[in-house]
Amino acid sequence: MRATPQGHIIQLDGVRFIAVALVLIDHWFAEVNTIPLGPLGVTVFFVLSGFLISRILLKSKEKTIDEPGGLGRYLSKFFIRRTIRIFPVYYLCIALLLVFDVPPVRDTWAWLVLYGTNIYIAVHQSWMGVVDHFWSLAVEEQVYIFFPFLIFFVPRKKLIPVLGIMGLMSVLLRFYFFYTGKEWFVSYVTMPACLDSFALGGLMAWLQLYKNEVFTKLFSSSWPVWLGLIAWCLLHFWSKTYGETLHNVANVVYDRLVSSVFCFFLIGRSVVGFKGGMKAFLEHPASIYLGKISYGLYLYHNFVYNHYHSGPNHPTVRLMNKIYSVVPGLEHSLPFEAMIHAILTVIVASLSWHFFEKPINSLKDKYAG
Repeated sequence: MRATPQGHIIQLDGVRFIAVALVLIDHWFAEVNTIPLGPLGVTVFFVLSGFLISRILLKSKEKTIDEPGGLGRYLSKFFIRRTIRIFPVYYLCIALLLVFDVPPVRDTWAWLVLYGTNIYIAVHQSWMGVVDHFWSLAVEEQVYIFFPFLIFFVPRKKLIPVLGIMGLMSVLLRFYFFYTGKEWFVSYVTMPACLDSFALGGLMAWLQLYKNEVFTKLFSSSWPVWLGLIAWCLLHFWSKTYGETLHNVANVVYDRLVSSVFCFFLIGRSVVGFKGGMKAFLEHPASIYLGKISYGLYLYHNFVYNHYHSGPNHPTVRLMNKIYSVVPGLEHSLPFEAMIHAILTVIVASLSWHFFEKPINSLKDKYAG
């Protein structure tokens, strides 16, 4: 395992880059893309979050559980660190969207402020426009509310069965939503229906901390990663041939489970350490940097450009029209448009990281060391 002296696992930044790249490609090529790369990217983030927060919480539990007031210190450290990392830039985005009177933020700001966008989408069975992508941030925040208590109060030996039950119930809930006729995205955005991803991440953390020999043996080869990817591809081939609608049982119920298993092996292999070409890619300075700013890339990309909601007066659309007036041959070139959108998003996310997120993030050790 290649890690910094602070314990930061290097190849996981490359995995974050892969995750956010899948989402961005899915959204920016929405006009022609039929492969669900975005959902796969989100699942990478969910499994990775499950692994990292479980790892943090299990280590913290060992240090505090037998001390007076241990639960309070355990909870305060976790919530302070999460708050410092996640809240400032998230609420900055909401504030700016309100200032510029961006629909539908002016009508749904309370849902956004309370991290309830996924609940809004599920209850109203409709999307929310330019802030659609905030649903996954809401899912993660809702998981952060109960996961620390789960880790602290469930004994170590019973945690795996509990995580297994949690994952099974998540799959069954997607079955329920599907067979009762709910819109497909109700299964997609509802937090309890996402928990098989977090459960597999938790299992990975438990294995690394308490069964490290098993963990190393399980993730020492790359072939399970490629087998998992093949299984995901076969699932979507089945989904496309299953019936007239894309959103069938294969897509709505099984996709998250199969993609979570693939991500389980991808992330576990990255923790042990890929070799060869994959190692070179994940540890390339560009991959590491883009993975480091992946939160900002995800947060801002829909505001830089959204295929469905960026109207003719949007700054990026106006910029593209100016370019087309000079070089007409570039008009309707999706690769060129995606390249411009990517450059703009990286610039915005980089400015946010260096001048806003990073300085605030440095306070984590001061207030929750």
